Amino acid sequence: MAVPALETFPNRHPGRDYTIIHTCPEFTAVCPKTGQPDFATLRITYVPDKECVELKSLKLYLQSYRDRGIFYEHVTNVILDDLVAVVKPRRMTVEGEFNVRGGISSVVRASYEKRSARRKR
Repeated sequence: MAVPALETFPNRHPGRDYTIIHTCPEFTAVCPKTGQPDFATLRITYVPDKECVELKSLKLYLQSYRDRGIFYEHVTNVILDDLVAVVKPRRMTVEGEFNVRGGISSVVRASYEKRSARRKR
C-alpha cells in the first residue's frame, strides 16, 4: 500500500514563533514480532517556518500505518523524518505514548531542530 502524500499550506505568520500541537489519540500500527495491534496517542508539536501540515493529509498518512508491522521506536522516527522533509519546521517533536502491553507502557519521543545560520559551518 502506498503511503499517502503529506501536504502543506503557507504559514501566514512566518515572522513569529508559535507552536502547533496535533494529537492523534487513535494511532495504530502492528507489532512486527507478534502481528498484534499497537495503540498509541501520537502528539506532533512544531514551530512552523514557511509551511504548515494540512490536517486531512496528515490523518490519511497516519492511518496508513494501521496495517504496517513497525516497532514503536522506528515509527516515531519515520513520522518525524517524513514531516520534517515536507514541512521544514523550525522545531518539531513527535511523541508516541503507546498503550500497555505485557505490563509495560512506552513513550518514544523524537525531536528535530533547524540549524541556525550561526551554527552552520
